[in-house]
Amino acid sequence: MATTADYRLGEFPFPRGWFMVGRSEDATMTPAAVRYFGEDLVLYRGASGRPFLVEAYCPHMGTHLAQNTTSYVVKDKEHVEGDNIRCPYHGWRFGPDGRCNEIPYSPAPPPKKACLKSHKLTERAGCLWVWYDAENGEPDYPLPEFAPYDTPHWVNWQMRALGKLESHPQEVVDNMADKGHLVPVHGSLNMVLFENEFDDHICRQILTAGHRTLAADGGEPMTNDTWYTGPGILQSEMVGEHPSLMLIAHTPVDDGSLMVWYGLMVKVANAVPTAEDRATANQYEEAGVDAFAQDFEIWGNKRPCLNPLMVRGDGPFDKVRIWYRQFFNPRARAGEVHARVNGRYITRGTTTHPWEEVA
Repeated sequence: MATTADYRLGEFPFPRGWFMVGRSEDATMTPAAVRYFGEDLVLYRGASGRPFLVEAYCPHMGTHLAQNTTSYVVKDKEHVEGDNIRCPYHGWRFGPDGRCNEIPYSPAPPPKKACLKSHKLTERAGCLWVWYDAENGEPDYPLPEFAPYDTPHWVNWQMRALGKLESHPQEVVDNMADKGHLVPVHGSLNMVLFENEFDDHICRQILTAGHRTLAADGGEPMTNDTWYTGPGILQSEMVGEHPSLMLIAHTPVDDGSLMVWYGLMVKVANAVPTAEDRATANQYEEAGVDAFAQDFEIWGNKRPCLNPLMVRGDGPFDKVRIWYRQFFNPRARAGEVHARVNGRYITRGTTTHPWEEVA
């Protein structure tokens, strides 16, 4: 398993940015054990309805706060009280700020060191998002709005947890430049245009091509506008009979592995989607999952590509990798990356941009 250091990405093992840590339904009043950014964590929802993400181990004696079913703290439904979480071993209670606010058997005030690391969650578009930064800074770019979630004529995505991928996220992000895999892996046809654009924390891919199954008659070109907002949130708009917005979110689990989710919103004829509309949207979603599974299978079974052997016709892998480094280094250096890559890059070998321009 290759690590961030193997790819020579920067100082920090995990990138700075907004990341998905679960679907809304994953946060309940039954605390759940999760792992991200090399840390064991606990996800739960308090009585107020707010979701919380805290360090997994009690500072008292190291008990995992979620992995218990037999303690009377759990059986008596005292595991979550209000927005607090209680340790199943000795009953120490921690508030949503991570501080211990009760030791049920001791008259002494809780020690100042009795504190859990707490991560602030934002709930949006049916997902739970956390800002991660090794420098502990505030977000330097906003979380996307994910429009048109919850608007008329659109069937919301139902985010699918696709599981843990034993691959460094660099291999996933490389897809933004990978023109060459679109025909053999995904069945693209009659490619008209392939271009990339970099704008600070945004990396964009514009593809116009036919498709064996997704285009109406196979070869009829359609345009996909696909972009990363930071290192872990990819959206893609597809124009066609039923316009759609795809979301792929991936979050580091450990240095060299990641958790992946997939979802698709689809525009339908009726302002309030009917059962038939939802069935149509589900068909589109299934087709999208199948297409993404083609990438997923390859990533899960390839060796790390530390140095791409680039040839004429490949996309700008070098630019994508430089862009990606900004998130693994102090934010004060991000401007250096922007100066090197910001701009538009067109890859030849398409109808619009053939190998040799015709006079």
